[in-house]
Amino acid sequence: MYGAFLGDMIGAPYEFDRGNKSKDFPLFKRSSQFTDDSVMTAAVAEALMNSFGKSDDEIRAELISSMQKWGRRYPNAGYGVMFKGWLAAADPKPYNSFGNGSAMRASSVGWLYNDIGSVRKAAALTSAVTHNHPEGIKGAEATASAIFLARTGKSKVQIKSYIMTEFGYDLSRTCDEIRPTYHHVESCQQTVPEAITAFLEGSDFEDVIRTAVSLGGDCDTLTCIAGSIAEAFYGVPDELVKECRARLSEDIIEVTDRLRKMTGLN
Repeated sequence: MYGAFLGDMIGAPYEFDRGNKSKDFPLFKRSSQFTDDSVMTAAVAEALMNSFGKSDDEIRAELISSMQKWGRRYPNAGYGVMFKGWLAAADPKPYNSFGNGSAMRASSVGWLYNDIGSVRKAAALTSAVTHNHPEGIKGAEATASAIFLARTGKSKVQIKSYIMTEFGYDLSRTCDEIRPTYHHVESCQQTVPEAITAFLEGSDFEDVIRTAVSLGGDCDTLTCIAGSIAEAFYGVPDELVKECRARLSEDIIEVTDRLRKMTGLN
């Protein structure tokens, strides 16, 4: 999940259109710290590992429990208003959101499951506990599917074709066409396609990160999504892994190490 964490922390200083729409920027700043994107990525990963092989109801219960636990542990990580209410609820219910939070937290799904049907089913479950709008579910499924396809050796042409055919996202625009008018927006519909496009155009892991940040908008989340796919396709350079771990909390590192061991990456 290093790709997701790096995308989050590198993109965070430029969120709310604070960047200059350029790929030329310092990769790390003092303010390059993880946000709610990383916290919920860890929460979902922990929940899926704890409930792996169990029933859908057990997975949902574990997701709710884990997400609330992590959200309360990091109450100031930058959650949206509706999600804050969900975190505090005694009996939390989904609230028909199509926000991009469903996609940014789904990266572990693409690593834990070994066929596309299982990936999509699990991604939908991780979304629907909060973001049960069809577009929210679609965003999570598309992100996890792209990660799975990337890590199983599919080409960018194959990944692009699958995402367009299965999810109907428009991936025909270039980043140069997106960039001038793109602005801060928090829907899956206007984040996931842009993140996937940044991945498709990037020439290596770092270039994907820089391309995603250069689009602007909600670029911690957008770059979290793009980075999670780029990790599966390119891997992450050792020096960036080291920098990432230095900026993560111990509990997030523990979840990351557990996931890597469970998926055979260690």
